[in-house]
Order: sequence, then structure tokens, then C-alpha cells
Amino acid sequence: MTPLNVLILGASYGSLLATKIVLAGHNAKMICLPAEADLFNAEGAIIRTPVKGRDGLVEIRTSGLAGQLSAGGPDDADPAAFDLIVLAMQEPQYSSPGVRDLLQSVAKSGVPCMSIMNMPPLSFMKRLPAMNIDALRACYAESTLWDAFDPEKFTLCSPDPQAFRPPEENLNVLQVRLPTNFKAAVFADPAHNAMLRQLESDIANITVDGKDVPVKLRIYDSLFVPMAKWSMLLTGNYQCVQRDGVRPIRDAVHGDLAASAEMYAWVDELARALGADAADQVPFEKYANAASSLLKPSSAARAIDGGARTIERVDLLVQRIAASIGMQNDLLDETVAIVNERLDTNRFEPPLFKVA
Repeated sequence: MTPLNVLILGASYGSLLATKIVLAGHNAKMICLPAEADLFNAEGAIIRTPVKGRDGLVEIRTSGLAGQLSAGGPDDADPAAFDLIVLAMQEPQYSSPGVRDLLQSVAKSGVPCMSIMNMPPLSFMKRLPAMNIDALRACYAESTLWDAFDPEKFTLCSPDPQAFRPPEENLNVLQVRLPTNFKAAVFADPAHNAMLRQLESDIANITVDGKDVPVKLRIYDSLFVPMAKWSMLLTGNYQCVQRDGVRPIRDAVHGDLAASAEMYAWVDELARALGADAADQVPFEKYANAASSLLKPSSAARAIDGGARTIERVDLLVQRIAASIGMQNDLLDETVAIVNERLDTNRFEPPLFKVA
């Protein structure tokens, strides 16, 4: 087997997929901050995950494996030298200095790209039928960044696994809270899909001490499979944002279970109206059960509470897509309004002193 070389933009959530790639015998390079790169290059990635049949968490280290893990800054990689490029940063981060230029180099390289962002890039949305791209541009921090990409070489992967960096640990440590799978839609080119399916197969065969390791990469023929995440995001993640603060995902979902079930079903209905198959969607009961163990607010909610002026706006994206086909939901409208208000407050900079 000739190892694949995968470039991953982002090393927080991206380190989970990078570790799976390296465990499968392939090579991964992550683009990240200098302090992160130094740790990954010195110690590798450290993933702690539940494994069926084992008590507690199993620690997996990338050091000494057949596949090679490396890390560097935006100027340290030539996108054309890789077989696959994975976008694992949050959408507003692609406008930051250095990363913005790298993203444009990625687009020009023509190397197939797979996003594992919650916010589906416009490059992927262009692959969906009857999508009004211009109406969606306001949902993005900088929508024109995605115009240079060939949509046929772009796909979306739903980042269903829940993972976080323990605050007391080094930046190269990631703990998996919910070990579900990455679910990717196919590319347009069969050769690119063959590469994805090779990764899928190699990752599926990973074992540690004879035990199967959770968090697989699953490839689906439908372009709409990653949309199954939308109902989870709108029912849980964005409902964490409150006018007076934030709340854990568990409380957002289970605080009013009937309202959550209604929201979840409405988003699933929207996805089916766009072309999704009901068989590819995750039942609400399964999601609600998983959400009962999610005891922290979502990353979007924590970012807003920490003063962020921009976040990924899947809530606004879904609202606009729904409006384009005549669908509307009161709870979603209220959620979008709350997020808008919180972000507007963060953007407002009060004067340093009051005029008497």
C-alpha cells in the first residue's frame, strides 16, 4: 500500500481525524498555531477515547506509528504535494492572516478537498440542486473565499464525533466524549472516491490491543448525508445560546424535550425536501440519548460567551435555505435572533470613558 499524504487545516478537532489517518498507515500534516505545532512535532497527538469492552478511556498516541504525523504553520505546506486536503477549522478562521492565503493556494492546487466543518462551505453548497448561492453569502464570514474552488473536487463530511481539549492538558491532547463516526458524501470523480474508500477501509481495520477502535470514516453516495448534523446543531448546539448566558447541550435538548423533538423533526423535514433520504437521518431518540451526556455548552455558545464577534452560522444558513423553499420555524427564527443579538453585543465596543 502506498501511503496517502493528507493535509489538514486545523489541529484541534482535526487531530482526531489525523490520528485515525496515521493509525491506518497514512501520513497527515496539520496546519496550526506555532505552540500547537511544536507540541505535535515533539510528542505527536494524544487521543483519549472510550473503547467498547474497556473501562475508562484508552489513550492512543501517534508517536512511533507507521504513518507520520507532522504540523506547521500556513507557510509550511505546499497543497499540491498532497493527495487530499481536509478543512477542519471553524469557518471564520479562514479569513485570518496566513490561513486566507493558504486556502486560496489550496483552491488553485486542484487537490480534492473534504470539509469537516459544521458550516458547509459554499463550494459544497454549489453541488446541491436548485441552491440560491447568492442568497446564502451573508451567512459566511467571507463568502468569496470559496469561489476559487471547483465544486466537483469538494465534498462535505459530517463531524458527528464529540471531542474537546481538556483545559488542564497540553494542546496536543484531545478527549473524545461521543465516539460516533465521520460521515462523508462522495466526490464527483470516481478516482477521488476510490481514495476516500481506501481511507474508509484502512481506518475500519484499526485495532488497539486487539480491540476495535471507535470513530470511523464512512462514505455515502448521497450528498445529503452530512445534513443529518443540521438537526443536531439546531436542536442542541445553537439552543445553548441564551440571551442571558449559555447552557449545556444536555439542558438545551432535555429542558423541553417536546420542543426539541419538534425542532429536530422540522430540520429533518427540510433536509428531505432538499433531497435527503430518511434512512440516512439519525432518529431523534438516539440523538437525545447521546445529548444526555453532553454536559458542556457547545463550542459556538462558549465562543459567544467569550466575546467572539463571528461564529459559524449554521442557524442562519438553515433559516435562509428553508425560506427559499417556503419553510419557516418560529423556534429557529428566535434562535437566529438571539445569536444575532449576542454577536452584535460583542461587536459593540463601549467608550473608554463616559462624557459627563
